[in-house]
Amino acid sequence: MRLGAILDELKQYPDQNLAAVYCIQLLLLTGCRLSEIQTLKWDYYDRDSKTLRLPDSKTGAKTVYIGAAVINLLAEIEHHPARPKENPYVIWGKKPGMHIKDIQNAWQRFRKQAEIEDVRIHDLRHSFASFAVSQGMSIAMIGRLLGHSQVQTTARYAHLMAEPMKQAATEVTGALGSLINVDTQSQSRYRPALRYGGMLMF
Repeated sequence: MRLGAILDELKQYPDQNLAAVYCIQLLLLTGCRLSEIQTLKWDYYDRDSKTLRLPDSKTGAKTVYIGAAVINLLAEIEHHPARPKENPYVIWGKKPGMHIKDIQNAWQRFRKQAEIEDVRIHDLRHSFASFAVSQGMSIAMIGRLLGHSQVQTTARYAHLMAEPMKQAATEVTGALGSLINVDTQSQSRYRPALRYGGMLMF
């Protein structure tokens, strides 16, 4: 993923873009809304349960379940020497004690370098959901991960479930087909065998 490589490279030269880089990485890994990451405080990070407990998201209080990648990234942010130690926000802003306000200019530079200039910040949330679909997760589970209050909101991703479902069907039927001696290889064209006079005619 070119964007990931660009973000990782930018972190080698910490400047005013560093907070924006971390913001984009958290958006990619959590599926959160931009405002949720912008206003994320260290106090919201429940290390014991490995969750982010957001008191006020678009749909009210929200629990974000995070994996090892997010935990490792948060540790990196927390111990980075450039992070203002007294700032309560995970993604710090230019002013002391404040969170990052605007990352649109930084995002425009990042996506230009990654050659994805038509991608909006909100599209990162859609990418998270699409990837979850590709991993075979259910619509209900994806809705929980994204914090949707209505299943209809998550239903927009339903059409993406076709491919993983086809793959799952191929794996299951392939295994079963082998057990009952049915050909499991894809055929470009199927011609039924006809029996004539005790001989198979193709």
